Amino acid sequence: MSNLPFPRLSPQVMADDGDALTFCSTCAFSHACLSRGMDKSALRELHVLVEHVGPFHAGDPIFREGEPFEAIAAVRAGSVKTRVIDRDGHEHVLGFYFPGEVIGLSAIDGHRYPCDAIALDTVMLCRFSFPKISVLAARVPGIQSELFRLLSRDIGRATLLAGDWSADQRVAAFLVGMSRRLAARGFSATRFALTMARTDIANYLRLAPETVSRVLRRMQNDGLLAVDRRDVELVDLPRLDALAAPILRE
Repeated sequence: MSNLPFPRLSPQVMADDGDALTFCSTCAFSHACLSRGMDKSALRELHVLVEHVGPFHAGDPIFREGEPFEAIAAVRAGSVKTRVIDRDGHEHVLGFYFPGEVIGLSAIDGHRYPCDAIALDTVMLCRFSFPKISVLAARVPGIQSELFRLLSRDIGRATLLAGDWSADQRVAAFLVGMSRRLAARGFSATRFALTMARTDIANYLRLAPETVSRVLRRMQNDGLLAVDRRDVELVDLPRLDALAAPILRE
């Protein structure tokens, strides 16, 4: 593994804030607005205020299951996991969110958050009042389409792991999916830090923690990747892509 420092999803590599007219580089809605010729000043004219909130630190709740739904939030820096706790006190990890991705969309229907969102490291957010973003969506069709796309993507990710996939396929799909999501926001596609614990990864993949550790060791021995604690380098991305393809529908 390279000795170069690994990029962290933290304020040190946080997206720029743009300026009075320019969106920050990881803004979840900038593409839809820009395609309609709108800049930041147009949002102010529509009274759509974006609130920068944070920092949240590892373990801090961003919202809790059952709390009233008032806003969605885009991750500016850091990473977030969503989870539910069952009646027996067992945690079920639902997903992970990285810079440029939106949390809270699953609360739209019931008007209350259906899960917890927990910071995995130092997290900064852009908070959008949902009533105000709804007004913007009515004025800018691209925003409405983007909200639908984000909802569809969340549903798709939730169903991908429902099949009868092997442990190797599940771990490969997790790593390749994370690689693509980070690369889409300007981070490295092959070198990144796993901000979530192995137990969280195992819970999300519906595998035992020792199974995840065993698969990672085997992949490292086979030359697919290199692991140093939470730092990962995808050494042979084409082979990992091929292994993940059945789950990622390629």
